[in-house]
Parts: sequence; C-alpha cells; structure tokens
Amino acid sequence: MPSAGDTAPDFTATAVAGDVEEFTLSERLDEAPIVLAFFPGAFTPICNHQMDAFQLGLDTFRDAGATIYGVSVDSPFALNAYRDEYGLGFDLVSDMRRSAVEGYGLLTDAPDYDLYSVANRAVFVIDGDGEIVYAWTADVPENEPDYEELLAAIEAV
Repeated sequence: MPSAGDTAPDFTATAVAGDVEEFTLSERLDEAPIVLAFFPGAFTPICNHQMDAFQLGLDTFRDAGATIYGVSVDSPFALNAYRDEYGLGFDLVSDMRRSAVEGYGLLTDAPDYDLYSVANRAVFVIDGDGEIVYAWTADVPENEPDYEELLAAIEAV
C-alpha cells in the first residue's frame, strides 16, 4: 500500500460528473493537490456520511486548492444516481475494473455490510509531481479520516 513520499500509482477509470468520461490520474496532475477519497459503496450509511463531509467542506477544500474525487467500484450509472441524490459537487470515479483499488492496495471485503471486492475507505492527497503527500486508510469500515488533518495536508502542498 503506498504511503506519503511514494509516487502515486497511476490508473485509468471512468469519471462521473453528469457525463461519463475517461479518467487517468497522470493526466490530471495539473489539478493538484488531488484528493482521492476511496469508499466501499454508494448509498451505504458510512459512505454517505463520508461523502457528505466532503460536500460540506467542499468550499474550504477548494479554497485550499484541492480537487476532490470520490472513488469506488460502483458503476458509472450508480455513481451518477448517487451524486444526484446527495447533491455532490465533486466528481466520482467508477473503478469497476478495480485498477485503482488494487494499485493502492485497498481491495477488501466488508462482510458485515455484505460488500465484497470493494475499496477500503482511504484518502490520498497527491501533489502536482504525482507524489503522495498524505495517506490515510481505515482500520475498520466505520472509520473516517480526520478532516482537519486532511485540510492541513492539502494546505501544505
């Protein structure tokens, strides 16, 4: 699993922002600092809370220069519905092929929630050179990152 100081694993997946388009991390580094917020599944209670926390802090994160992407293994269609349902103002990335999830060492099962082969909850901040400057991974699915610590990492880029 990559950590702060490592080069961010590159991946290609599908971005969802109303429209569906290809997303390649290395082609987005000009949007840095980039926040990749991995979550197990759309429409699940803890993930809803995590994505809502990013939405509530969106102006603050953007004022600090960050571009946020929520990443899950859900389909683009499910993520579009999720984005609309919860009024998310940031893009979501559909990693159905699990290239990002596997590249970041996050493939997991959450049998208590009947979720299998999903992303573990994690957050990475990536600078314009493609270096990970902040990495957090949940010990259990119920954990969320310290959003103030995350903001400090973004502001340090």
